[in-house]
Amino acid sequence: MGFLSRQGGFVVHCVRTRDSRHHHDKPKVGPAPNPQTRMETQAMQTPPETLAAVILAGGQGRRMGGRNKGWVEYRGRPLIEYAIERLRPQTAQLAISSNTDIDRYRALGFPVLTDPHRDYRGPLAGIAAAFNAFPGHEILCAPVDAPELPRDLERRLRQALEASTAPAAIAHDGERLQPLFALLRPVLADRLDRELARGALAVGRWFREVGALTVDFSDQPRAFANINTPEDLQPSPPGP
Repeated sequence: MGFLSRQGGFVVHCVRTRDSRHHHDKPKVGPAPNPQTRMETQAMQTPPETLAAVILAGGQGRRMGGRNKGWVEYRGRPLIEYAIERLRPQTAQLAISSNTDIDRYRALGFPVLTDPHRDYRGPLAGIAAAFNAFPGHEILCAPVDAPELPRDLERRLRQALEASTAPAAIAHDGERLQPLFALLRPVLADRLDRELARGALAVGRWFREVGALTVDFSDQPRAFANINTPEDLQPSPPGP
């Protein structure tokens, strides 16, 4: 049976086990779902029409020599292709957030969202741009530099979100929070716009302040590995 707990300022979506009454301070999560069952369940579901996803590709790429990371090649393909391949089946509508290489991204056939701020205000500005482009929609987001992002990201975030009153759900890989892998309700749109108007926001802190729910993805921690430096481009075995 699922239950909610608060840890470190975040609400944590957990599953109660038989002996959890003896460990109230350490709620246990349920066993990792069977990968085959997970894929079959996902295949039977259709994303809601009021869902839009955004690939966050607006980072400054300082450790990549200032290159837009979406066009950095990994295993012979640009990172943006991996993001589209994994996120597109999970959403009714898909867009790309970037303030550079705009025409190049548009050529891929998806809307490109830019933010109106002259200075860089971080990835939350890309989420705000998605809310403005898709009024009244829930927003699913993921960064462009995670080529193995979960294929069931939306389903698992939604499952937790619908069991709560939280305004957003974000992933946790078992070791650390992954706040850019998130599903946000439209109720957050106005608040995000107002707070970004005052300056850049720390992503993890903002999600904590709005009462986001964290969702356990510890069964697939490699899905959140991101490409930050040229050294990260070394070949590794492909994920599921």
